[in-house]
Amino acid sequence: MTNPQFAGHPFGTTVTAETLRNTFAPLTQWEDKYRQLIMLGKQLPALPDELKAQAKEIAGCENRVWLGYTMAENGKMHFFGDSEGRIVRGLLAVLLTAVEGKNRRRIAGTVAAGIV
Repeated sequence: MTNPQFAGHPFGTTVTAETLRNTFAPLTQWEDKYRQLIMLGKQLPALPDELKAQAKEIAGCENRVWLGYTMAENGKMHFFGDSEGRIVRGLLAVLLTAVEGKNRRRIAGTVAAGIV
């Protein structure tokens, strides 16, 4: 697992897949799920312009979305991202929870849709 100070966000470190499951499981209304996604997105720090320049802007989204990563010497990957949309930022937080601090092989075996 990545140190949250290195990650710059709590996703995959203090916010885990189990945390997300426990948070979303009791929610039955889509409005409550959206509200929770927005709250997750608020925990994602805004990317400075220099990191946005390093990240890949995802084409085809209604809101601008950036996703990038760095690779540590041990093969673990640190992901960072941002979006102009509040719900998309929350979805990005869920994605980062699934992949943060893992190596390529482990990420390939992760089913992000199974988190929530």
